[in-house]
Amino acid sequence: METHFEINSVTAKLPKHLHKFIVKQPYQEYTAQNQAVWRYVMRMNVDYLSKVAHKSYIPGLKKTGISLENIPHMEGMNRILKEIGWAAVSVDGFIPPNAFMEFQAYNVLVIASDMRTINHIEYTPAPDIIHEAAGHAPIIANPEYAEYLRRFGEIGSKAISSAKDYEVYEAIRRLSILKENPNATQKEIDDAQEKVEWLQENMGELSEMAQIRNLHWWTVEYGLIGSLEHPKIYGAGLLSSIGESAWCMQPQVKKVPYSIHAATINFDITKPQPQLFVTPDFAYLSLVLDEFANTMALRTGGLKGVQKLINSENLGTIELTTGIQISGVFTNVIQYKNNKVAYFQTVGKTALANRDKELIGHGVTRHPAGFGSPVGKLKGINLPIEDMSPRDLKAYGIYEGEFMTLEFESGVIVKGKAITGTRDLRGKILIITLDDCTVTYQNEILFQPEWGLYDMAIGKEVISAYSGAADVASFEDYSKVSEIKTHKITYSESEKELYFLYSKVREMRVENSVTEEKIIAILNHLKLKFPNDWLLLLELYELALNHNFSIKNDLLNILIDLKSNKSYTALIENGLNLHQN
Repeated sequence: METHFEINSVTAKLPKHLHKFIVKQPYQEYTAQNQAVWRYVMRMNVDYLSKVAHKSYIPGLKKTGISLENIPHMEGMNRILKEIGWAAVSVDGFIPPNAFMEFQAYNVLVIASDMRTINHIEYTPAPDIIHEAAGHAPIIANPEYAEYLRRFGEIGSKAISSAKDYEVYEAIRRLSILKENPNATQKEIDDAQEKVEWLQENMGELSEMAQIRNLHWWTVEYGLIGSLEHPKIYGAGLLSSIGESAWCMQPQVKKVPYSIHAATINFDITKPQPQLFVTPDFAYLSLVLDEFANTMALRTGGLKGVQKLINSENLGTIELTTGIQISGVFTNVIQYKNNKVAYFQTVGKTALANRDKELIGHGVTRHPAGFGSPVGKLKGINLPIEDMSPRDLKAYGIYEGEFMTLEFESGVIVKGKAITGTRDLRGKILIITLDDCTVTYQNEILFQPEWGLYDMAIGKEVISAYSGAADVASFEDYSKVSEIKTHKITYSESEKELYFLYSKVREMRVENSVTEEKIIAILNHLKLKFPNDWLLLLELYELALNHNFSIKNDLLNILIDLKSNKSYTALIENGLNLHQN
């Protein structure tokens, strides 16, 4: 089967519904200036982060195939990543949180393939290949952290979203794209910022997904490790930002012990963070994750879990005590005393499964218009249906070919003729199928004979509720790809001329064909047409310094003069310090 991405032993396991988020890495679209930005950031990062990053970072760069000189090719990264059981795929900017988590659960890093512009060299509001490849990849070479990341994806992909979460995701995606697009107008950016802030202020109670995204942000993206007094960096957002990696170590950035409380602390993805959380070690991250998972409907189920799915307005799954799983869009739940579920209903395509495998004959073609079933024990009978032996079932009139009336403790009444039953491998009954069936609750008709056969799921309680389908093959296209696409930057003729100069300098360095005459010619061109381009001047200065050309002094003086522009002061000083070390 042909795909638009590289298939290897890791990516081959990805379910089909995730394939649509993967794009081909646009390697030929990276300009020579993009390559220079990568080189500057990476060399600056390694110089600084060797002192302040977790000890896994520098060895991790080598283990994951991250070069300081070139933006990585996804295929090359994959060849090396598979040695540690991971892979990488290219995506277009932010993808929906559930999909992002699910990729992670399959040991796949999603890498936003765009490259930050020189104007955002210190910090980018949009995910880019520096953030993803040079930030996330190195730390996963640490086995303990890699397992935390995988487990986080596994649990996070089950977190239930609210109906508003997707709207917030779309608004943040749009804002990040506009902020990184030099062709965007300030009004467009301001309007998008205003919308994000309004949505974030009017979210109401945080959903599970919003909370676990907070945990992800304060650990995987912006985490510190060690002691509060002397923390080290391991979060990808910090590892990939030469501005924030230095800023975060300042005393004005509050350092807080990491705990489950971080789930309630929101963040602004477009601004530097005012406080950061410090974990004592990677093992503690997994402890907090498990503590949070214990609060999720995934583990608590019950009425509240079904209500979370209803509020999400998205595909979700509940599991009953028998192990039967019902996947669909939940629209209604009837409750009775002690906040128990009496009856649940889905609308539209629904599938039934057991142990995450669709039950034969119970996919969406069998249940195209929805599904409903009572939950609980029968009135006056202490033995739940699921625990009844064939002899018990017969004694209580639950027998194939028999017309029966089942009155549940909740008041739901099922009347009909039993046709057959579906059992699991251990013999536990999962479904009873009835003909000529009527289901009522008080004066409400929940099912009537004209609708066909009635499949009643068996289980005395809802033990789990989570986002997505039990069997990922049951629903192929339930996750949406954003219609807001990353803008392809339109370059002017002048910019193309500048990038050509960058390519000539890059060519000299790679081919070792440096001459003082070539440097002088490019310098004269820069002085005439691009006098404020500090990065190419730094690259020329580096070449002149390495070859001890006399032009190095002129280049240094120009760079010193250019430092008077406050926009470039720190960038030039850092670059000069790097070359003079």
